[in-house]
Amino acid sequence: MGTTIQLRIDVTTEAGVGGPAELAVTVHLPSASTLAARPVVAFGFPGGGYGRGYYAMDLPDWPAGGQAAYHTDRGWVFVAIDHLHVGDSTLFDPDLLTMEQISRANQAAVNHVVAKLAAGSLGDLPVIERPYTIGIGQSMGGCFLVVHQGQLRSFDAVAILGYSAVHTSVPSRPGTPNLQMPWMVRSSFPHAPIILNPEVMEALMAVSNTDDLASAVSDEEHMWTWAFHHDDEPRDIVRQDMDAISGGPLPVWRSATTPACAILGVAPGAVATEAAAINVPVFLGMGVQDVIVDPDREPMAYKSAPEVVLARFPQMAHMHNFAPTRELLWGRLQTWVDGLNS
Repeated sequence: MGTTIQLRIDVTTEAGVGGPAELAVTVHLPSASTLAARPVVAFGFPGGGYGRGYYAMDLPDWPAGGQAAYHTDRGWVFVAIDHLHVGDSTLFDPDLLTMEQISRANQAAVNHVVAKLAAGSLGDLPVIERPYTIGIGQSMGGCFLVVHQGQLRSFDAVAILGYSAVHTSVPSRPGTPNLQMPWMVRSSFPHAPIILNPEVMEALMAVSNTDDLASAVSDEEHMWTWAFHHDDEPRDIVRQDMDAISGGPLPVWRSATTPACAILGVAPGAVATEAAAINVPVFLGMGVQDVIVDPDREPMAYKSAPEVVLARFPQMAHMHNFAPTRELLWGRLQTWVDGLNS
């Protein structure tokens, strides 16, 4: 593994959230000798309930450094970012944050890192003035990245991992009822939602018997376990990850907080306009058990993209970086980006 640098980036002006705002950022640096002629800089945005540590998990008997180390070993700069109200970034009233505010804050962090690379002030790397940039978003991070790229046109390419711009739905283990999710109007706030399928809320309450999903954990399995984790993953790691939902110890890859606006992204077509506006190459990565309702329809959401690659990976559920086949995803993504950048 290479060097890591921790940053706190002031995004107060850009976010416009009515108070001071900082993002926590980890920059994973490669050896200068491995940089491409035009260096690749990847920005990783985590999913709901997870923080930037998801991209650099050190787990027993697994290669150290996770996805970030995989890419830095092959010459990329990898930047992992906690969204507003996630992980170590500034916390706000989660019900009042919008996807647009989160996207603007993330863009400010991207600009800051790119400026430091251009100044030659990140570690021992040489001056990098015109990097090839890719945004990588997993689950909620993929939703926010679609909004980010569609509105702000930040990156040279994007990878949307485990999120559907058509319809995101969390599946349940076969033989058990599917978890229904509310379809909220995106212009409404989660604390005062406009719900277009109100009948599912009654069904949801029947499943959980509470308005607190964190307590909907049986002695056997959390209702999201099958969607999040493949059965071939180590059971102790899976339990550690899922226990965090119900108030257990928080692993380093988890976040205790999540912006409430994430729930708006599960409605069909919630980010359809931004997805259609993305005009750079798009990589769609997903597991064989994931939250994408109809994978074959997914490329059609990106109507302006010059290239859309769809890749599904075996023995992989929604939380890709826990899967025994995670390096297949990382390798496919690395090859795709390096090909675009050649």
